[in-house]
Amino acid sequence: MNVRKMTNYTNKVKAQELWKTLYLCAKESPTRRFHALYDKIYRPDILWEAWQRVKRKKGSGGIDGQTIEQIVDGYGEKRFMNELYLELKEKRYNPSPVRRTYIPKENGKKRPLGIPTIKDRVAQMATKMVIEPIFEADFQDCSFGFRPKRNAHQAIARIRKESRKCFWVVDVDIQGYFDNINQKKLMKLLEQRISDRRVLKLIRKWLEAGIMEEGKVRNPLTGTPQGGVISPLLANIYLNTMDRLWQKKFSHLGEIIRYADDFVIMCKTKKQAMDSIQVILAITKKLDLSINRDKSRLVNIWDDTEGFDFLGFHHRKFPKRIKGGRTIYVMSHIPKKTAMKKMRMKIKDYTEPRYKLLMDIKDLVRGLNRRLQGFKNYYAISPLGKKWLNRIDWYVLERLTLFYNKKRNNRKKHGRLRDVRNEVEHLLVKLAS
Repeated sequence: MNVRKMTNYTNKVKAQELWKTLYLCAKESPTRRFHALYDKIYRPDILWEAWQRVKRKKGSGGIDGQTIEQIVDGYGEKRFMNELYLELKEKRYNPSPVRRTYIPKENGKKRPLGIPTIKDRVAQMATKMVIEPIFEADFQDCSFGFRPKRNAHQAIARIRKESRKCFWVVDVDIQGYFDNINQKKLMKLLEQRISDRRVLKLIRKWLEAGIMEEGKVRNPLTGTPQGGVISPLLANIYLNTMDRLWQKKFSHLGEIIRYADDFVIMCKTKKQAMDSIQVILAITKKLDLSINRDKSRLVNIWDDTEGFDFLGFHHRKFPKRIKGGRTIYVMSHIPKKTAMKKMRMKIKDYTEPRYKLLMDIKDLVRGLNRRLQGFKNYYAISPLGKKWLNRIDWYVLERLTLFYNKKRNNRKKHGRLRDVRNEVEHLLVKLAS
């Protein structure tokens, strides 16, 4: 192991030790407020580990135009980190407005995304590494999004477990959650655990940094910019109020399962589901949030008549024959329609460009496999879901057949499918296998 790798490993271990120490302190005393945190944010080992994490995630630059590649290849990582270290230590650090961009959503609309500068991303990552364990100790088991060692598959497993005894689902969508978080209330929630004014001031600066769009900076009074490293943690801190209140006073109504701002409540009876709706409306009103009534639904999952979409899947009970000729309904998870469409679009976008015709089909397959493996890892979690993924497997074969025939100027664009199959099938990642 060379010196650089050894240094990175040592910094990673130190960061993990700090995380564990703060977590255990917070877990031991739920009312403790932490006062000496700021100096840990600009600690060289924490800052360097924060830089490594930001670098691994890649991403484009902010409004200053500085990219990760420019820092690594030209500006210099040590110079960049030393400047940030001194700015934080001497309290000269001031964040830049985030660069507003838009990414397409499944429904055809666009989701606003705020891209901070690389410097701001590193500072946010270092702050997140220091304060996350304190709030992680307070988070509830019903929350699965943007948390260490928690993921969407665990949330889906909880849905499957609860579906054995629950027959009604309240599917809730919060209207523009990230843009409508009350910043004053968020800061009060942070102050319940952090008394270090320097850390609180730093977070407030990010909330008030503003958004640059079309050359103009605006300063919204609410929200946390989507795209910021620390935004998911702040979003979880805000909605943890709902989680804690539910677990303390309303857990008898049903099981809440939340991933960031998306959540469902699984209830045994319709009355419990209706009562849950009223409770959630009251809690979200208290948090200055509103429910999107067009997207929120009450679903009966007694049989295969209805289902609901959550985390890219369509969840529905499907009939299953058991011994004695009886039919029972078992919860299964299949890719939702828009997810299937999105997969096809990504496959088409990768295989369609004319310059790809210069590639050998086997090289094209290797590049395609990286995308297919990602789909398989996420969507192939139930036997029934694999039937839907089989359609994507066939679509991949059709796209490769088109490529094969275009490359050879064959008139029949969809011909020679068997030849293509024989040539590439052993190389392809099969989603339904």
